[in-house]
Amino acid sequence: MSSDLFSPEHEDFRLMIREFIINELAPNAEEWEEAGEVPREIFKKMGDLGYLGMRYPEEYGGGDDILFEAIMHEEMANCRSGGVGADIGAHIAIAMPHILHYGSEEQKKKYLVPGIAGEWIGCLAITEPDAGSDVAGIKTRAVRDGDDWIINGSKTFITNGARCDFMVLAAKTDPDAGHNGITMFAVDTDTPGFEVSRKLDKLGWRASSTGELAFTDMRIPGDSVLGEVNKGFFNIMGMFVWERLTLALGALGGAQLSMDETIEYARQRTAFSKPISKFQVIAHYFADMATKIEASRQLTYHVLKLYIEGKNPIKEAAMAKLFTGRAACEVVDTCLQIYGGYGYMEEYDIARSYRDMRLVPIGGGTDEIMREIISRMMGL
Repeated sequence: MSSDLFSPEHEDFRLMIREFIINELAPNAEEWEEAGEVPREIFKKMGDLGYLGMRYPEEYGGGDDILFEAIMHEEMANCRSGGVGADIGAHIAIAMPHILHYGSEEQKKKYLVPGIAGEWIGCLAITEPDAGSDVAGIKTRAVRDGDDWIINGSKTFITNGARCDFMVLAAKTDPDAGHNGITMFAVDTDTPGFEVSRKLDKLGWRASSTGELAFTDMRIPGDSVLGEVNKGFFNIMGMFVWERLTLALGALGGAQLSMDETIEYARQRTAFSKPISKFQVIAHYFADMATKIEASRQLTYHVLKLYIEGKNPIKEAAMAKLFTGRAACEVVDTCLQIYGGYGYMEEYDIARSYRDMRLVPIGGGTDEIMREIISRMMGL
């Protein structure tokens, strides 16, 4: 559905990126789900086409228009695999923005240029076995040693972590200062002391190369710091708005696709000598789903508009992720119910959609954290 947020050029791009996703990504979804990662050549191909740098400045190879990237996140549901969208999204919307906003000019040239070209793949390494929503509770430690830093610790649930070329890493540099003692670093993963301890097996997002990482006396140079020492927590919080907005956009696209395809199934599937779409209970399911999707669209697009206007919609982004993520989960659950026994079979995409969508209320901050952010910003 169109919106006055997007120009005719944006809508033309929507059709173009949808065609690319359907023709180049979707046919390989099953293979990549089994392999547990998106091939590097896909990143390179998308880089060559300009799809990995649409929000980034032209001097680094980008297109300088964040709405193009927003459209791609929404359309990525057409690839039939949440893991494919996750790996690409983690690279362009979660890892590289930290370099763009907080990196030095040298860091931008080193990481953004090959990242936008699809030659390097990045990840954001924050979550730890004992610290997820509680970012201030991370234990990975960075200690000064002359001009260098020595890092020890571990990370888990890191999207792209099992095969990344660089990572944006959060570590404690002042363990007694709580959230005021975290620093962000840009780290090459060929650094001695870095190890992928294991590749994780997941309920959904199976095409995503999700890793558990370990750092043992990993020495990195002093110029690896992103932004200011001990200001990393605030950098992380600042980047969450876009991450949560992209998750809402992806959930919106996935819910719309699931409903559209379920409508076609319901029109073809017969019971008691008529299409099941003609039964009032089924028709009303679709009415409820269409309402939830439209409400999600309006809220998510509203937050997107605030973001591109230069505002910092922390509360509104939390609302969009909370509402749209839950609505999308309810939509795919209802769709699976309409498919009946066939919905529980892997031969239909709704089974994968059901598994993949369940991550949205967890990733980028859980629903419980979203409610905490919203209520606190309401003064409660």
